[in-house]
Amino acid sequence: MNKRKLFSGGLLTGLLCLTAIAQSQEKIKFKEFTLANGLTVIMHQDKTTPIAAVSVLYHVGSKNENPERTGFAHFFEHLLFEGSENIGRGEFMKKIEGIGGTLNAYTTNDQTYYHEVVPSNYLETALYMESERMMHAKIDSVGVETQREVVKEEKRQRMDNQPYGSILIEVLKRAYQKHPYHWATIGSMEHLNAASLDEFMTFYKTYYVPNNAVLSIAGDIDYDQTEAWVKKYFDEIPKGQGEINRPHITEPKRDQEIRDTVYDNIQLPAVVEAYNLPRKDSPDSYALNMLSTYLAGGKSSLLNKEVVDKQQKAVQVVAMPLDLEDGGLFLFLGIANMGIQADSLEYAIDEQISKLQNQGITDSDFAKLKAQIENMVVNRFSSVAGIAESLAEAKVYYGHADEVNQEMKKYNQVTKADIQRVAKQYLVKNGRVVLHYLPKSTAQHQ
Repeated sequence: MNKRKLFSGGLLTGLLCLTAIAQSQEKIKFKEFTLANGLTVIMHQDKTTPIAAVSVLYHVGSKNENPERTGFAHFFEHLLFEGSENIGRGEFMKKIEGIGGTLNAYTTNDQTYYHEVVPSNYLETALYMESERMMHAKIDSVGVETQREVVKEEKRQRMDNQPYGSILIEVLKRAYQKHPYHWATIGSMEHLNAASLDEFMTFYKTYYVPNNAVLSIAGDIDYDQTEAWVKKYFDEIPKGQGEINRPHITEPKRDQEIRDTVYDNIQLPAVVEAYNLPRKDSPDSYALNMLSTYLAGGKSSLLNKEVVDKQQKAVQVVAMPLDLEDGGLFLFLGIANMGIQADSLEYAIDEQISKLQNQGITDSDFAKLKAQIENMVVNRFSSVAGIAESLAEAKVYYGHADEVNQEMKKYNQVTKADIQRVAKQYLVKNGRVVLHYLPKSTAQHQ
């Protein structure tokens, strides 16, 4: 086999891939304005299909909570579906689904996000309902008690009774010693039980206000008509007067590894490794995202090929990156194969990371990685819901919505050397958290 020809062919493939990526991202056009009450509004027109996405990003997550009242942001994700002064209890979802729409919401450490996708002829309805959520949400003892039980059940199903379900809780409280990221978004059930109705009302009036929100609308819309409807329903909402808690805390850099064992209701041991990352808007974030994808982003990733397929040390290795505003986590979870000890699996994962740090990434793997990243970006921007979400997040975390149009360019600027550099810089043993998840049945033998 002619190695020179093989190398040249691989290099040519890589260059063609890079050229395609550089040219692949079409500019996302949008219009933006701000109401007198501080609400930022972003609109994107796409006449391809007769649907419209309406989303509201509130810049409030678990990090904004009182340490004695954790879980409020996630609780409000549920509570604000209860209805409003003009929408009956339990009618919010029925109304959207009744017009052929879909809706959902989620909460992170940094934000709470509500979104609907509706037939475009019902855009006004969706805007009206989001304005009701912002201005007239029904916060009363009945709703609070109902959602307390909903959140408790969610915790039981997703964490307490789910194998490896406590990983995020266990990692966060060790990875963050100072920053309020050290509690998970689900928060404390004791805190929610102890909270009064007045405390919930104060939280609502402080954070779910126009000057702490971005309204993003994308799809089959008319710019002038949409702006008129936005002003009709949102202009009258008063600006929030409460003091928004924005923690200005930099997590101290650790020089020692934190290592622990968690006994869980599981059959197979697992290894969790977590490394602290810089702020979301760090110039290294693009290289780190690519590193995460390369190491554990899918079946073809390095750790799956080497540790799962070749060595058969694990049944699965996944990356669970937390991309957070004030500095997130590079998080791995490896579930051991039958008969494999956690120590052996940890060694196998670390060996591959060390090899990458010392040898870097090959030309062919780098070309494949670039194609994966391109596919990821294209898929996210292929729906009006994805565009609406990306525009809102770009505005909140980068200060300008046009960051969405820079994304592929910035990924394309990442080099092989950058991948190796961030692996060396951030995936360091002396600052990481390592947890071994072991079956409860083995606890008495340790």
